[in-house]
Amino acid sequence: MGKKAGKFLEELQERVRKFVLELHPEKTRLMEFGRYAAERRRKRGEGKPETLNFLGFTHICGKNHKTGHFLVLRKTMGKRMAAKLKEIRRKLRVGLHGSAKNTVGWLKAVVRGYFQYHAVPRNEERMKAFRREVLRMWW
Repeated sequence: MGKKAGKFLEELQERVRKFVLELHPEKTRLMEFGRYAAERRRKRGEGKPETLNFLGFTHICGKNHKTGHFLVLRKTMGKRMAAKLKEIRRKLRVGLHGSAKNTVGWLKAVVRGYFQYHAVPRNEERMKAFRREVLRMWW
C-alpha cells in the first residue's frame, strides 16, 4: 500500500484515541479497494479485489452491467442473515404455545426492521432468500 494509506491509518488511530477508543488490530488493515483495484490487481497477476465487511454488509468492488462504471455492491453478510433466521426460528418455537396474535405482530416487526435496514440497491436476491426462509418457518 502507498504512503498515503499508511499515514491515513496512523491519523485515524490517533483521532480515535482522542475519544478514548481504539481500532481492533485484527479487524483493521489496509486493503486495495475502489475504482481501479481490479485493474491494478489484474496487472500484478492477482485475483479479484478483496471484500469488506462493515455495518452488516459485505462491500464488493463491482461494475454497472450497462455502462461498465465502477460501483460498490452491498450484500447482507451471510453470518448476519443466518443469525437473524436462527433467532426467528428459536422465538417462533417458543411462541407456538403463546398467543398467535402476539407472535404474528412480533414476526412482522422483526421482518419489517430487517428489510428496512438491509434493503439496499442490488441486494434483492438476499432479501428474497430471507423472505422465503421466514415464510417456510412460519407455514
